[in-house]
Amino acid sequence: MIRTLSFALIAGVTALSVHAEDGVLDVVAPFELKGKDPITSGGILLKMDVTETLVDAEADGRLIPGLADAWEVSEDGLTWTFKLRDNVLFHDGQPMNGDAVAQSLDWSRNNGGLLAKTPIKNISGQGNTVTITLSEPFAMLPAMLVEYRSAIISPSSIKDGNVVEVVGTGPYKVAEFSPPIKMTVEAFEDYWGKSAVIDKAAYHGISRAETRALMAESGDADVTLSLDPASFNRLQNTNNLDVVSTAIPRVLMLKVNGEIFDQATRKALSKAIDRAGIAKAVLRYETGATQMFPKSMAAWHNDALAPLAYNPEEAKADLAKAGWNVNADGILEKDGKAMEIEILTYPDRPELPLVAAVLEQQFAEVGAVPVINSTSYTEIPAKHNNGTLSTALFARNFALVPNPVGTLLQDYAPGGDWGAMGWRNDDFTQKVKAMAAGGAPNGTREHLVATLHDELPVLPIAWYQLNMAVTDKVSGVVVDPFERTIGLSEITWVK
Repeated sequence: MIRTLSFALIAGVTALSVHAEDGVLDVVAPFELKGKDPITSGGILLKMDVTETLVDAEADGRLIPGLADAWEVSEDGLTWTFKLRDNVLFHDGQPMNGDAVAQSLDWSRNNGGLLAKTPIKNISGQGNTVTITLSEPFAMLPAMLVEYRSAIISPSSIKDGNVVEVVGTGPYKVAEFSPPIKMTVEAFEDYWGKSAVIDKAAYHGISRAETRALMAESGDADVTLSLDPASFNRLQNTNNLDVVSTAIPRVLMLKVNGEIFDQATRKALSKAIDRAGIAKAVLRYETGATQMFPKSMAAWHNDALAPLAYNPEEAKADLAKAGWNVNADGILEKDGKAMEIEILTYPDRPELPLVAAVLEQQFAEVGAVPVINSTSYTEIPAKHNNGTLSTALFARNFALVPNPVGTLLQDYAPGGDWGAMGWRNDDFTQKVKAMAAGGAPNGTREHLVATLHDELPVLPIAWYQLNMAVTDKVSGVVVDPFERTIGLSEITWVK
């Protein structure tokens, strides 16, 4: 659930007054600003209260009004009508109306937004309403509109098909945009809702975990996101900081190219992974992932499934059954080709290269030839799309929309560039689409979970905790399991 943190004043009056004179609330996170549009930097823009979505969500996944204060669907399920809030202005002073919202959603749908995965035929706006017409019923549509890539931006943001300015509707507007590291925002005086309490805030994209931890410790950061395990443990004993952790629906996983590694090989490689060891030694979690969905996603977690287990001897035997034989050099090969595994990952999440190093060792122990490629996260979808991806280690959020079906639809029905590669299950695809349409029979969800567990298009490794450090100079920070918000506009300085 979302938690609100309050902090007593511990720091000296001098230190507090210096901070108050600065007047800027500093938010530090690992992700760099990639661009001015919701597709590339939408998660940051949403978290910094610059952009907003038509539909919002509570911590339990319940949909609530956002920029649309009501919506309804026709009897045949093909026409959705969204009533927009009155008196909402974009940061450029222009009114948010149906036509502007339709333009924004169309731009998202045509430029990599999640709406491209929906059966939308047409989006139109008139007056204070937006109408979305579908080619087939799709009950998930309001939930898809929660996702950050569906955030609403002003028509003035877009020129010649590209986003050239960040012009949203949120309680903060962009004052300075300096990618890839920094964005400064200031309170928007004409915001339709409750005005921001703190006038100015800054986002800092700092990829190095050690640097983020030092900024939290020194007071240069007020809110620090995604602490690495070592820093999390160390900062718990630091005065003037509150360090918090909460389970989130994000899974550390290894995406595997099914055209190179068939199901039997994937299942054998899964047994070569010491998930419990990785969780304790690298992530400092109590346990690794025993299946795809964590216990915090109670509706999707199935205790009856046999846990994904570590057994390197069985892994070797199963690899032999799958046709991988050890050559004279002790290397697995099949049809004269060695088992080479490139583990592609990225340093934005500091735990990923560390986990990759462990996987490199564990795969080598069963006879593979692994190599780590730590690079930009953009290489994962790029290599997926050009067919050169071997494996990729990353963290996937199953709460991009407030229902995992949205992520399953994008990643596995069939595989998207952050999901399955070289794996296709038409029955799985049909069942996911049936759930999205709202017409799936009882037991469908359990069938989907069991299929992912049995066929392992990706190999789950660990379930995530969100680790944060917050200075005691502020109050009202929100810990959101969906990672949509930190409650920025309602944070206050402690006096």
